[in-house]
Amino acid sequence: MTKNLLKMIPLLIGGTMFSQFSTGVVSLPTTAMTIKIDVDPTNVTMTLTGSSTAWLGVGFGPDGMAAGTDGFIYNSSANRDYMFNGIGVTPSADAAQNWTEQSNTVASGVRTLVVKRTLAGGSGDKAFTNAAGTLDIFYGKGTSTNLAYHGAGNKDFATLTFSPSLAVDESSLAANKVTIYPNPVKDVLSFTNADKIKSVRIFDAAGKQLPVQKSVSNLNVSTLVKGVYFVEVEKLDGTVAYEKFIKN
Repeated sequence: MTKNLLKMIPLLIGGTMFSQFSTGVVSLPTTAMTIKIDVDPTNVTMTLTGSSTAWLGVGFGPDGMAAGTDGFIYNSSANRDYMFNGIGVTPSADAAQNWTEQSNTVASGVRTLVVKRTLAGGSGDKAFTNAAGTLDIFYGKGTSTNLAYHGAGNKDFATLTFSPSLAVDESSLAANKVTIYPNPVKDVLSFTNADKIKSVRIFDAAGKQLPVQKSVSNLNVSTLVKGVYFVEVEKLDGTVAYEKFIKN
C-alpha cells in the first residue's frame, strides 16, 4: 500500500492535486511595478501594481509591441483590453472589453489593480491555460494616466513562471491546525501541533521525494537548493494535507 501511495504522489503533484496555478508576485523593476497572475480551470486573475499617476501596461508575448499582440493597459479611458499595432503606433482598444475590474485602490502613491477574465478571453486575446509553464511579457508605464508614449526607459521584458497553487490544500491544512513556518525558509522548517503528525515527506516541484533530516517538530532543509517544494503531512487521525514552501 505504501509503495502504491508513493507512486501516486508524483502524479498528484504533477497536476491532479492542484486546482489552480500562480506566478506569485513578480517585481518589474524597470518601472517599479509588480505583477501576479493566477489561473484556475475557468478564469485568469491579474494583480498589477504601479504608480498611481501613470498608465500601466502589460503585453503578452516575447516580441514587444508587434502588430496583433494582445495586451492590458490601465489608463484614463474606460478601456483595458488592447491590441498592439506595432512599435511606435498607438495600441487599439478591443471592441469587446473582456477584463473585468475587481478592485482599484491607491495607497501612498501606488495603485493596485485586480482584473479578471476567462482563460480564452475574446477575439485576439491571449489564451491562458490552467497549467504549469512560463509566459513572456513586456511591460511599461506612462508619464501620466493618459495613454501616450511611455518615455525613454519606462519599459522592459520579463518571463513569468506558473507553479501549482495549493489554496485548497492550505485551507485543509489550516483547518486541521497543522501549519509550517517560517515560509520562505533557509535552514529549519518547523510545524505547529507537531504532536498530531504521524509522518512528513518533502517533494520537489517534479514530484520526487527528497531525503531530509527530521525530528518530531521540524525538518532540516538546509541542504536543499533554492526553489519551490511541497510538504506532505499525514496526521495521526489518517488525514493527509499538502503545503507549499520556498527554500531560500
